[in-house]
Amino acid sequence: MFYSLYGLRLEANTSIPGLTAFICDESPDVRVWLAETPPRLDYVTKLSQDIYYRSSHQNEHGQPLLTVQRVLGGNYFRLTYADNTAFLIDRVGTEIWSTWPDTLSIEDTAVYLLGPILGFALRLRGVTCLHASAVAIGEHAIALLGTAGAGKSTTAAAFARLGYAVLSEDVVALEDSRSGFSVQPGYPHIRLWPTSAEILYRSPDALPPLTPNWDKRYLDLVESGYAFQDSPLPLAAVYVLGQRCPDPEAPFVEEISAREALMTFVENTYGNYLLEPAMRAKEFTVLSRLVERVPIRRVNPHVDPDRLLRLCHAILDDSRMVCPRGS
Repeated sequence: MFYSLYGLRLEANTSIPGLTAFICDESPDVRVWLAETPPRLDYVTKLSQDIYYRSSHQNEHGQPLLTVQRVLGGNYFRLTYADNTAFLIDRVGTEIWSTWPDTLSIEDTAVYLLGPILGFALRLRGVTCLHASAVAIGEHAIALLGTAGAGKSTTAAAFARLGYAVLSEDVVALEDSRSGFSVQPGYPHIRLWPTSAEILYRSPDALPPLTPNWDKRYLDLVESGYAFQDSPLPLAAVYVLGQRCPDPEAPFVEEISAREALMTFVENTYGNYLLEPAMRAKEFTVLSRLVERVPIRRVNPHVDPDRLLRLCHAILDDSRMVCPRGS
């Protein structure tokens, strides 16, 4: 089964929930094995005690939500989640294996795979990723950047309701070239918490659950009649979602300094807690060029969720000034 997302050609040993397969006669960039672990590595992986990262967040049993081990001197990484779903990734991000307990399903595993796991694989391959969502405005893309809970996915869904195509949600993979930065398309779903579904559709149950084991819902951009941008677009601007405020003028857009923009990027790249020093140094260089080439704005949303569409229109009004003409 072949798939395309984040600018990568994936070959999988079985169908991946949420993705549409296509026919491909080229070599894949990444091979994915679901419900498999390579026999040559299974034993040594279980013995590995080289902890590379342990999440400070824990589940109700006091277990870290994510533990990352280096295997065979760092030639592989093993990522184990608190629910015992595990992934093994080679150091150059070309092979991924996964296993999960009998109480979970392939749909549960796909939630990890399409987000943090492929996000980490992209970072290993040297691709800079923003913790953001991306929307197509004419022939260009804008990115909605922010910390967890800032409203990136909710705002992207609101843009979808206004008729704009969505490129990616949560992971925005950037292609860095001499002509500028482009956004690679992700997959045609937006994942939303029930509170977001209620804001958008007046009911927390208006959208189907990702899986029976997850609280999140999802908006299908294809079957629901919305639009998915399945080809890359040049990045025209980045909008940083700030804290919600009661200012009667909100939502409004304001400029930020280059220094503040750079620090905001450093704090909001995807999976930055897993980067090694050399990877961080390279990323800092890329982000510095990004600040020089792409307009960065802060958006101040209103505390009233009913002003969400006004937030979109404030961004649209500003984007008409910063997007290249003819877009």
